[in-house]
Amino acid sequence: MIIPVRCFTCGKVIGSYYEVFKRRVEGGEKPGEVLDSLGLKRYCCRRMLLTHADLIDDIAKFD
Repeated sequence: MIIPVRCFTCGKVIGSYYEVFKRRVEGGEKPGEVLDSLGLKRYCCRRMLLTHADLIDDIAKFD
């Protein structure tokens, strides 16, 4: 749905990284390298971006 503002596990602010992450991965970069360059080293924060399913556009049709 909507990317969380903070990591569920450690509480680090990660919401601001999502748009940059998404744009760079769609541009052809490897997700792991993008996360490293953004400074996301903890696996809990990395999973928040890697496993996010962007469904807001699909759900918004039914509102």
